[in-house]
Amino acid sequence: MAEAVHDTAVRRLQHAYADTVNRRAWPELDLLFRPDAEVVVDRREGEPLRVVGGTELGAFIGGAVDRFEFFEFVILNAHIVFPEGPLAGTAVGRMFMCELRQDRETGRWTNAYGLYHDRYAFSSGRWWFAGRRYHSLARHGRDLDAFPLPTDPGIEVPGPSVGYRPDGIVRPEPSP
Repeated sequence: MAEAVHDTAVRRLQHAYADTVNRRAWPELDLLFRPDAEVVVDRREGEPLRVVGGTELGAFIGGAVDRFEFFEFVILNAHIVFPEGPLAGTAVGRMFMCELRQDRETGRWTNAYGLYHDRYAFSSGRWWFAGRRYHSLARHGRDLDAFPLPTDPGIEVPGPSVGYRPDGIVRPEPSP
C-alpha cells in the first residue's frame, strides 16, 4: 500500500511540473524543486547546461520557450522506482516526454522529444525533485534530428527485475 501511495505522489509531482511549464508559471517551480536540486540539460549540442533550483530552471525554460505562441509539455511515459523501499524517502525515475510547439514568427510547427532521469526526495510531508538530468532524444531540424539513448544518464533507474516485490525492494532470486 505504501508503494502505491508514494508512487501516486511522485506522479502528481511530475504532472504538477508539466502543468507549471504549460502555464509558463515559472515561480511555481520553486514549489516543486528543492533549492539545491541540480538540473543538467543535455541538448546534444555543446556542453550540458547546469542550473540549480526552480528559479534558475524557470529562467532557462522561460527564455527557451518564449518564441513559441503555442507550447505544450506532454508526459509520454514514466517509470518510478523506490530502490530502498517506498518508506525510505528517496526514489528515482525515468520520464519520456514530448514538446508540441508553434513558432510565433514563422508559424512553423515542431516537436521535440526528450528523456528525464530524476531523483526525488520526500521531506516536509511531500515529494520534491532532488535532481534531474535531461537528454534530447529527437527534435525537428530540417526534417528530424534523432539521438540515441544516453549511455551514461547520470541517474540510474533500475528496470523491472525478477526479484521485484510489491514493497519496492529488489532482491535476487534464491539459488536452486
